[in-house]
Amino acid sequence: MDSWDKNIEIKIINGLRKGSLSSFQRLFEIFSKPLFQFCLNYLKSAEEAEDVVQEVFLKVWEKRETIVINSSFKSYLFTIALNSVRKHFIQLAKENQIKHDVLIELSVDRKKLEVQNDYQDLLLLLENSIKKMPSRRREVFLKKKIEGKSLKEIAKELGIKSKTVEYHITEAMKFLKVEFKRKNISGLVFFALFIQEF
Repeated sequence: MDSWDKNIEIKIINGLRKGSLSSFQRLFEIFSKPLFQFCLNYLKSAEEAEDVVQEVFLKVWEKRETIVINSSFKSYLFTIALNSVRKHFIQLAKENQIKHDVLIELSVDRKKLEVQNDYQDLLLLLENSIKKMPSRRREVFLKKKIEGKSLKEIAKELGIKSKTVEYHITEAMKFLKVEFKRKNISGLVFFALFIQEF
């Protein structure tokens, strides 16, 4: 930005620090599109890029009173976005490793599974089957099996009873078993990670 634009930026940020919604909206209008494109280049998903942009501006609003700009507001925003993108890839890598371990551990023939041409198909089936679940059941299931949270933690976080959490997990397991049986998937005893005790 030139000096005139820089002065406007400072004025808008000062308004933001005071809780001005119009200043916040103005910053969103200026930076949301380039920020979205930046995230899209990394994530290759418009939906995920939008989620990151929303997360960035939510953090900006939450920390509006203590924002410290060392260079420019644009740099400040893109730094937050890059950190969010990194967290996304770390989580994605973790989830993919869990899925891989699940399939390997419960394969009747582990070496065969490692080189199976349809290994990616198995992972895709797992992902798509989970996506078919009702939203609340999917949310509970992922919190338990992917995030490793306890029944009590999930119940407290979602404001439901532990018995309800247990019910959703049980029903999710039944659904996954049916899905894999329907596809006539052989070579798997099923998912050890998912069958373990609550």
